[in-house]
Amino acid sequence: MARQPGVPSLLRAMNDRSALELLLDQGPLTRATLGKLTGLSKVTASQLLGRLQERGLVEVVGARSAGRGPSAELYAVVPDCAHALGVDVGPDRVRAAVADVTGRVVAQADLEAADDVAALDVVRAAVSAVVERAGISKSRVSQLVIGTPGLVDPVTGDVDFSWDLPRWHAGLRDTLRRDLGCGVTIENDVNLAVVAERAEGAARGIDDVLLLWVSRGVGLAVVLGGRLHRGATGAAGEIGYLPVPGVPLPSSVERPFKGAFQRLVGAEAVRGLADEHGFPHPGARSAAAAIRWALDAGPTAAPFLDELARRLALGVAGACAVVDPALVVLAGDVGSSGGERLCALVSSAVGHIAPVHPHVVPTAVTEAPVLRGALLTAVDHAREALFASTGDT
Repeated sequence: MARQPGVPSLLRAMNDRSALELLLDQGPLTRATLGKLTGLSKVTASQLLGRLQERGLVEVVGARSAGRGPSAELYAVVPDCAHALGVDVGPDRVRAAVADVTGRVVAQADLEAADDVAALDVVRAAVSAVVERAGISKSRVSQLVIGTPGLVDPVTGDVDFSWDLPRWHAGLRDTLRRDLGCGVTIENDVNLAVVAERAEGAARGIDDVLLLWVSRGVGLAVVLGGRLHRGATGAAGEIGYLPVPGVPLPSSVERPFKGAFQRLVGAEAVRGLADEHGFPHPGARSAAAAIRWALDAGPTAAPFLDELARRLALGVAGACAVVDPALVVLAGDVGSSGGERLCALVSSAVGHIAPVHPHVVPTAVTEAPVLRGALLTAVDHAREALFASTGDT
């Protein structure tokens, strides 16, 4: 790749980017402080701030006393110079949220998703609802990130396969880009959950992480060396298809496909296991509720929890034996419902299966983790687009 020469326009763009990054990361700064942090002279820092103000990217938000003499003006990024939008598309509902470029959440929306509504219309409705609540136009949205179950083709960026959401189709991402006039990214929902976990949850500061999502479906997010691993075809983490002893393998004629590990630990299987052990309580009809009820039931629930932990350990051991992560996070409404006790049982069971000893913890992002991961990713993309735009002048 040819290198760009260090012409003045390129140097200005690099300085503008550095200044915007500092203002977003550290909050309002004076011209002198910004110059010190970037290594720029007072004159150059003043010129830089002038350029950014003219473009509507930076504004004066206050002043700081400098002792004797005039107070120094404080500069900050204009929050609404760009907006980012995250959408979590599930089988029954769609959640959306919009944030300004500083990451502050401006509005959220929650819609029901009917089976007979096309994916394109579902996303359009979610976008329209949330921008209306935010009081902004769609043209103010710089980036949209959509989280969904299934495989996302790394080449086309479209959903390649999703047994839970058959409404997806090829070309959806490009259609949305044309309709909305913004950047659009579609990402696997469990991958977005681990983004939120690493940013705000139990995996902060940890570069080698597995997040096992157990809910209606089962999935795995893999982070190695601080980077999300999607695989050559986007299928990394489809642990629901992991073959396990004693469970029939899926047939090519089955619709929808259900892998062996999915049949063992998915919500439907956990409800069946609870029934076998005399759970759940009549008031606890979901798999997650059955687990929570069992945790409070005392010793009588031990066989149920032990068997559940043994089943989960089959998948955890298989994954850990390959990548040996520093941390395994149990997430999803079923996976997280057992709390630290179930995590401890899983960790112990793994030690009896493979020579690995993973640290297993429950998720610390309990409120809409997929949506949160989508929004965090969208904000990052919006900032990158903003930084890149400084080279256009």
